[in-house]
Amino acid sequence: MAMHLMRIVLPDEPGQLGAVATALGTQGADIASVEIVGRENGSVIDDFMVQLAPDRLPDQVVSACLALPGVRVEWIAFYPEGGTLQSDLEALDRMTNRPARAAEILTDSAVTVFHAHWAVLVADVAEAPGQVHGTAQAPELTGEQLAALSPYDQVRAVSPAADWLPGWRDVIVAIAPVPGGRAIVLGRQGGPEFLPSELARLGHLAALVPTGA
Repeated sequence: MAMHLMRIVLPDEPGQLGAVATALGTQGADIASVEIVGRENGSVIDDFMVQLAPDRLPDQVVSACLALPGVRVEWIAFYPEGGTLQSDLEALDRMTNRPARAAEILTDSAVTVFHAHWAVLVADVAEAPGQVHGTAQAPELTGEQLAALSPYDQVRAVSPAADWLPGWRDVIVAIAPVPGGRAIVLGRQGGPEFLPSELARLGHLAALVPTGA
């Protein structure tokens, strides 16, 4: 069964989560986990990790959810086999256990914690930004590409120009400063947008990295 990550917005009312779960079940989708990632205007934003049967298409699952009043699917994408949802506390626990490598651990963990396609750690952000660590799927960003993301002194989301990263379409980037003149950069291809709640969590975790780590 193929694993997919779905971001679903549903009314923040009793019974709505159960209704979505039932709709997914009618299409043969097995829910592996659910995580609340934000709230807005009376709605709750949930990330669902679901397994789809081989004879089911993502469009069928999306249509079942959209048939529910007040429900919308913001994003659905294939998730790598064996992928899981990892909590902020799990990432922080790993960072605490190996403080000398906390920055690299956060970079590696951020892909699953924030459901990104890749993450890189950037050093010397004030003078000459350079990539010093990256996840398996991360591109090798040049100094020019990194300079285009400046400044790095605040947590924010960025939508780079279309030609910023050749071969990657519609890249959305999140940036958070890390103590010691560094920053962590997350990339998503095609969405969804980074929510204010996600940026706040990323900034909090990045600020907990020891300066000398």
